[in-house]
Amino acid sequence: NGYQILERNYRYIKAEVDIIALKENTLIAVEVKTRSSNYFGNPEDFVSKKKIKLLVFAVDHYVVQRDLDVNVRFDIIAITLEKNSHKLEHLEDAFLYF
Repeated sequence: NGYQILERNYRYIKAEVDIIALKENTLIAVEVKTRSSNYFGNPEDFVSKKKIKLLVFAVDHYVVQRDLDVNVRFDIIAITLEKNSHKLEHLEDAFLYF
């Protein structure tokens, strides 16, 4: 889909970003959530406020450390495992971070 993967499992202190990608002039931080079913809710529902705060913290460090001049977007890839297959949903601009 035109994304350039820059980092996988990027860590900064206690924070981890599953994927950091670049598309055009936008840096995309992706949180991947997988659930074996949606009985208790959709995978994206399990991205907590604490996790969002850590993601923002890590991506801010990433941008500042590399002196990047880019827009930043936070996406979620939600995967639900089903009997013999899976359902994958890419939620662009999944949450506000300010």
